[in-house]
Amino acid sequence: MAALIPSMGSCTFDTGGERRFAERLEAKLEDDYLCWYNVPVGPSTRHPDFIILHPRRGLLVLEVKDWRRDTLITIDPTSAVIHANGAAKTVLNPLEQARHYAQALAGALEKDPQLVFSSGREAGKLRFPWSYGVVLTNISRKVFDEGGLGDVIPSQRVICQDEMLESVDAEDFQRRLWEMFQFRFQGALSLPEIDRVRWHLFPEVRIPPRQAQLFDGDATPDLMQVMDLHQEQLARSLGEGHRVIHGVAGSGKTLILGYRAEHLARAAGKPILVLCYNESLAKRLARSMADKGLDAKVHTHHFHQWCRAQLIAYNAGLPVNNDDKGAFFDEMVARVIRGVERGLIPAAQYDAILIDEGHDFKSEWLKLVVQMVDPKTNSLLVLYDDAQSIYGDAKRKKFSFKQAGIQAQGRTTILKLNYRNTDEILRFARDVAQGILKAQDADDDGVPLIRPQSAGRAGPPPQVVKLPTLRDEAEFIVQRLKDAHRNGTPWRDMAVIYRHYNPVGKVVLATLRGFGVPVTYFKDVTFAADEDAVLAVTMHSCKGLEFPLVAVAGVEPLEEGSERSPEEAKLLYVAMTRATRELVVSGVAE
Repeated sequence: MAALIPSMGSCTFDTGGERRFAERLEAKLEDDYLCWYNVPVGPSTRHPDFIILHPRRGLLVLEVKDWRRDTLITIDPTSAVIHANGAAKTVLNPLEQARHYAQALAGALEKDPQLVFSSGREAGKLRFPWSYGVVLTNISRKVFDEGGLGDVIPSQRVICQDEMLESVDAEDFQRRLWEMFQFRFQGALSLPEIDRVRWHLFPEVRIPPRQAQLFDGDATPDLMQVMDLHQEQLARSLGEGHRVIHGVAGSGKTLILGYRAEHLARAAGKPILVLCYNESLAKRLARSMADKGLDAKVHTHHFHQWCRAQLIAYNAGLPVNNDDKGAFFDEMVARVIRGVERGLIPAAQYDAILIDEGHDFKSEWLKLVVQMVDPKTNSLLVLYDDAQSIYGDAKRKKFSFKQAGIQAQGRTTILKLNYRNTDEILRFARDVAQGILKAQDADDDGVPLIRPQSAGRAGPPPQVVKLPTLRDEAEFIVQRLKDAHRNGTPWRDMAVIYRHYNPVGKVVLATLRGFGVPVTYFKDVTFAADEDAVLAVTMHSCKGLEFPLVAVAGVEPLEEGSERSPEEAKLLYVAMTRATRELVVSGVAE
């Protein structure tokens, strides 16, 4: 079965013929076919009806028309006059429309040196075929031939009504598609090349490089990353209403949130709100939205920051801060809840709300946030991973989304694959946290605990080091980071994570600075493109972040099989799964 993006159940088809044709593509093409329906393409956001990509066939653009023979008044190679709503209307010949789309796509792909012939007669042209055609869902081949339509639309570039029936043989259906090509592909696109094609055609699925400032304007980077196909299909298939995604660490939840925010912002009348619990993650998300030029439409806050802004904006009064931070934050939330109940703070302020780290939100917080969604759009997305719930208590085990006002039954998704970590890092982290990662199922309204599965990326084994003193440990970390920097790793691609600032974080920070390593304390980080420094961050504040090299400091005990409380195991699991390539775990020997 071909991969249809968005998924069949999430597509809003413009015509019945488009739906029927999508059903045939899904049913009559094999798993290695990729089919996009009505997806914006390239910077100019063209919308071809269908794009089909096959690693051994090439790229095909199709325009679908539900015209009947009597719909057509006249047609020539460039335009057609049709009956539309009781009047004559001039439109582009659908084959010409498809040709324009296909040429634009090919032109964009030809700018990538890795997708074109480098020498010979075909130098600069794509190494794989591309073509275009038309689907006439209500005109049979006989009517097409007898009506002389082949004079303006070449016969081999058309799929007619009787050639896309449910009863048509799959091989015959596919043959009609590939007869539209002028030559056959002699090779096959590799998976990295398929990703390069997707990178150019669909900018919204790109994963921005951490060193974005290294690339000039329109220059094509040698290394590029995009959402995997499952992530893209999910991101494009999120429909209206309340949605919940349960995903393991590194499964791309935050990436999907960013895509969703960008998609919703295009048509939003009111602002889009992005909320999380972690202050560092809120800064990173806000920077991402600003880099995309969305900060005017997409408002990003950590939850208590948003509560404070509400109280100030509507003169609801901040509580007295008597140095009890927990009590202050609790009262701040309570005042917002009371303000909404009394009408002092208006509900329905946002067209959509997206919540990252939903596992760290209390039920009453979620109830409050649900009221802030405009009922006309009713658009809410909650991202959840109970294995990373590091602020909860036993009462949270009884949590249900329905009780929190989230109506997501039948609209939940589970992501099990971890793309962030190498297989070696993930296995190491799972071994440390095995007591908290025993998979538990739940119904749509409950919270499952998902055991992460590796995407199979390999790397060096985590390095575990015991040192005599905390000072020795800090100096070891300094040397390890300096060695990585000399070998080409930018400072911004490294982080030092610790449980407590005092004494571990304090000593490590001072030692890094003392040896001339640029370092930023997590409360001061901006995530600006020109901020090239190691991030020093607590385990509680590192969630949602990732770095190629992570040093987790002050870990005790280090012995294999050592038991930890569930809270400490979760914190360590979160910290270690921040590393995408290299992980160093250090502590002081007993």
